[in-house]
Amino acid sequence: MAVCWPSARIYSGCGKCCASFGPSQRLRTCRSPPPHPSRSYTLAIVRKNTVRFWLLVVLLGWLTHALGYLIHEYAHSFSAWTLGFKADPFALDYGHWTPANVAFLVDVDENVEYGPIFAAGKGYLAALIALNGVLIGNGVFYLISRRLYSFARQRRREILGLFAFFWCLMNVGNLLCYVPVRTFTTHADMATLERGLHISPWWVAAVLGIPFAIGIWHFFARLQPDAWRFLLPDRRIQQAALLVVTSFTVFVFPYGSSGMRGYGEVSRWMSTLSVCVLFPAVAILCWPRKTRRSEDGQLQQGAKAAGA
Repeated sequence: MAVCWPSARIYSGCGKCCASFGPSQRLRTCRSPPPHPSRSYTLAIVRKNTVRFWLLVVLLGWLTHALGYLIHEYAHSFSAWTLGFKADPFALDYGHWTPANVAFLVDVDENVEYGPIFAAGKGYLAALIALNGVLIGNGVFYLISRRLYSFARQRRREILGLFAFFWCLMNVGNLLCYVPVRTFTTHADMATLERGLHISPWWVAAVLGIPFAIGIWHFFARLQPDAWRFLLPDRRIQQAALLVVTSFTVFVFPYGSSGMRGYGEVSRWMSTLSVCVLFPAVAILCWPRKTRRSEDGQLQQGAKAAGA
């Protein structure tokens, strides 16, 4: 139950001035409490400084990319451990302390040996282990990160909301990265899935591609416009810049272009399509447009300037 504190200000939903309460009525219930300064204005302070805001974006982008990547690899590893094909689920191959590995985790691997699993005639279990990386590590965790964003949205915790937004971004990027970009290959997760189930890559593209495409559509058509209103209200330049960043991340680097090298001709063409067609198309179709609220805000600012 919300608490209305003594104050001369009338908060929405209360309907009465708290200052009129007597000494015995210092606390009174109402529909909405006064906003907590540390929750409502933290990101607003950061937004006033463009350099500080984009440094925060870079930091959260790096952190959530690492989070999405590691959860993906741990989903493989824990699946193998659960099925009895690995002794330690935390024993990933973490690579070396190189700049590229620190920045993008390019050397980190699940450290699961699929050869003995196939040799034991358990190809379907190898397929399950390979599938769980993207299905659980990114698909299920997209739903979890989306829920975290809704939690932050409801409680006006903007920094947490920005973190959850970028975590959603990294998860949908991984969905595209595996299906369809790296579905038609001779190695890696989707090839292991196809080998273990003895199915065509077209089955993977159809069965996984449809829900994955819906997830990507949901991010750009639903989540991102809501994040603009929540995190960057009435800031069309920053909204447009954020759109360029998110669409570039998903459709160019590091996800959309992942099939350019080492995954065969089909994956290379898939990546070319993602970079040259999907990236500009999504940026144009999702470009932020003026809303009634932003127009009213500009009129109010103009009226204030005229009055001054």
